[in-house]
Amino acid sequence: MESSLPDLEAILLVGGQGTRLRPLTLGTPKPLLPTAGVPFLAHQLARARSFGVRRIVFATSYKAAMFEPAFGDGEAFDLSLEYITEQTPLGTGGAIRNAAEALTSGPDDPVLILNGDILSGHDIGEQVRLHREREADVTLHLTEVDDPTRFGCVPTDETGRVTAFLEKTPDPVTNRINAGCYVFTRSVIDAIPRGEVVSVERETFPGLIESGRLVLGYATRTYWLDVGTPAAYVQGSRDLVLGRLASPALPGPTGEHLALEGAVIASGAKVLGGTTVGARSVVEAGASVVGSVLSDDAVVEAGASVVDSVVGQGARVCAGAVVRDAVIGDGAIVGPGNELQHGVRIWPGVELPERALRYSSDV
Repeated sequence: MESSLPDLEAILLVGGQGTRLRPLTLGTPKPLLPTAGVPFLAHQLARARSFGVRRIVFATSYKAAMFEPAFGDGEAFDLSLEYITEQTPLGTGGAIRNAAEALTSGPDDPVLILNGDILSGHDIGEQVRLHREREADVTLHLTEVDDPTRFGCVPTDETGRVTAFLEKTPDPVTNRINAGCYVFTRSVIDAIPRGEVVSVERETFPGLIESGRLVLGYATRTYWLDVGTPAAYVQGSRDLVLGRLASPALPGPTGEHLALEGAVIASGAKVLGGTTVGARSVVEAGASVVGSVLSDDAVVEAGASVVDSVVGQGARVCAGAVVRDAVIGDGAIVGPGNELQHGVRIWPGVELPERALRYSSDV
């Protein structure tokens, strides 16, 4: 998918605290959570590189020191990476303006802005080409969703010009929403006040529209997912393993499961539905793991069932336990016979005694 965008620079927004994903994000920033066998951002970096992006500036804030050890100078991705840290959170616009100090592009050049919690299958190269052809100030990726009431809507006219940014409403005027990938003309970034808290969604974009500047929408119905919740995070990992979204960073073939180095899946265990089995993890005979993320060194004992869930690093699900739509923190132990479901979250290091939590009445 190599594209003709050899000089394109990008800013990657990775400053959020990932509060909706706790306890997973207590020790690890959301963009570094293992997703289909690699840190989430590895998929974004590899995809950006496949479209010809050569240089990416990370806009970091929460646990900023963890990003450079994870990706270094970018050589493994054939990218040049820079890291810029906000000492205090500046909002999306402020973060973009802050990171722009490390850009080398000129005032008329396009700059790609990526959000560090989005999985998207759209054609970045086509978005940039549209931006250049129309000489737009900003070109937004818009995605069409079945239920736009949960999002801000972004209506456009017949030429693709964005006419408004509308907050969540029970009666949306369009099913097109802001998909979180932008192409800015560099001079537009430089006009954002430096060192101030600025929201591009609430201030920058509406201000450009009101002043008659050209804000374009590039609308698609390709794969798109905001991985901000545990259920969405699990879905994203599952979809990558199953091949529903192609990723050059996937560390193995697509299929029912992805087993990392040293993982042990006993004969007689059932591991299906796009499950990732982390390095050195163990799934014992008679256990069932479906559509889930098992982190490194996790153990699922005989007869246990794990469905649509995350089992943290070094955590253990003991014999006969049922874990469905749940998050088990690092090092936690789910004792035999427990039933965890409905989005329950077990904090790191917690040990649940045998049959401490049940949803059914049987013994």
